[in-house]
Amino acid sequence: MLTTVQKEILQVLIDLYSKSNYMPIKGENIAAIMKRNPGTIRNQMQSLRSMGIVKGVPGPRGGYKPTIDAYHALNLSAADEEENVPLFKKDKLVENITVAKIEFTSLPQPGFCEATIKVMGDIKQLDLGDKIRVGPSPVNKLVVNGIIVGRDDMDGILLVDVSDIRSIPHKSVLEIASQDLITLEPDMNIKEAAWILSNNGIDGAPVLENDEVIGILTLIDITKAIANEEKDLKITNLMSKYIITVKQDVMIAEAIQIMNKNKIGRLIVTDENDKPVGILTKTDILNQIAGLKYLTS
Repeated sequence: MLTTVQKEILQVLIDLYSKSNYMPIKGENIAAIMKRNPGTIRNQMQSLRSMGIVKGVPGPRGGYKPTIDAYHALNLSAADEEENVPLFKKDKLVENITVAKIEFTSLPQPGFCEATIKVMGDIKQLDLGDKIRVGPSPVNKLVVNGIIVGRDDMDGILLVDVSDIRSIPHKSVLEIASQDLITLEPDMNIKEAAWILSNNGIDGAPVLENDEVIGILTLIDITKAIANEEKDLKITNLMSKYIITVKQDVMIAEAIQIMNKNKIGRLIVTDENDKPVGILTKTDILNQIAGLKYLTS
């Protein structure tokens, strides 16, 4: 049975071992993070080595490595060290801490949700009442916001009153984009384009010439033209020529970054031959994140 100090040492060791690309970790580095005497760490390491939980590596670049038993002792799998899930306190990254597991304990109770969060590293940096954000996780970009209501230093566990959970589906843009692509022709006037947009219930469409996207026209463009008494202009004089396209296999999380970086609300989705095959809007993404497709199907 491991003591509290031994568990803390293992948590710090595994975290540093992962961040160092699996190089041996010196006892002095562990002592610095834990704010303990290096001699105390060395004594504890001797005990952990005798239990087969830690392996000593001799030499100038030597130190300590966790064995597979170290992960088992902390109820982790060896794969967990590869998952670097950050934790933020008041929107600032908490150093020397990574999240290993999240378990929701009270989802069925209306208006109430708690999570137990297993962390690796210096858990004493976190106090009851701290507002934290966990994530995003590597696959579905899960983000959990909440307030710490409990802390178990021995097992590295935080009990969190969850206020918000978000997740970006691990899907490609083509899976959620509108593939029944409505397009406009360059020689159309405003009235023709407005009829197509309103008749199809959309607020924008790409303008194609010889199967190539040359611009995007939106209802806002049309409204501005009418307000400026320019309703006789061709749509090529109104459309935005600033076009951002993404390949059909790009993941949703990357598409969101592209939209935010370019301050746009829609992307043209293309196949491997750069032919447009769909359009992705922020509304499509929000519906996926919120799960609204299940309400409307």
